[in-house]
Amino acid sequence: MRESKKLRLLCLAALFAGAIAVTTAYLLHIPIPTGGYIHLGDALIYLAACLLPAPYAVGAAMVGAGLADLLTAPLWVVPTLLIKAMVALLFTSRAPRLLCPRNGAALLLACLLSPAAYGLAACLLLGGVNAFWPQFLGTLVQAVGSGAVFTVLALALDRAGGKARLAPHSQG
Repeated sequence: MRESKKLRLLCLAALFAGAIAVTTAYLLHIPIPTGGYIHLGDALIYLAACLLPAPYAVGAAMVGAGLADLLTAPLWVVPTLLIKAMVALLFTSRAPRLLCPRNGAALLLACLLSPAAYGLAACLLLGGVNAFWPQFLGTLVQAVGSGAVFTVLALALDRAGGKARLAPHSQG
């Protein structure tokens, strides 16, 4: 891969990491009873994972979401790093469109994986199985909301040919 292409990908990943951090920590930030919060940062993680090659998407997801948790809920940094990396790996940037069958399936899996993983993390961090369902349900609402926002953004970008402009590496 040419150096200029690597630099472009690194810059795009850094932009996504910053946008994920700000969106997760501060924009439409709705607290839930478990101490966590509902946000739309996951929509940008899904988008990054559809536009960037996996290593860059995973990095953007981990740095962005990890930084958001470091700023707002430090207890959750380690689980977030692991969970967001797994979520980003579900998607592909190799398809010609953002909304392809693989990314549709990935979106459904992400809406289950993230709540289940955060529910398990809540059991470990908060000390018992009673923490699972409140965390699962709050994170499920967040994941579904982020999925809807991602779908709208992806449809708009697909119609405008945005993937070819933003991620020329995925075209051939």
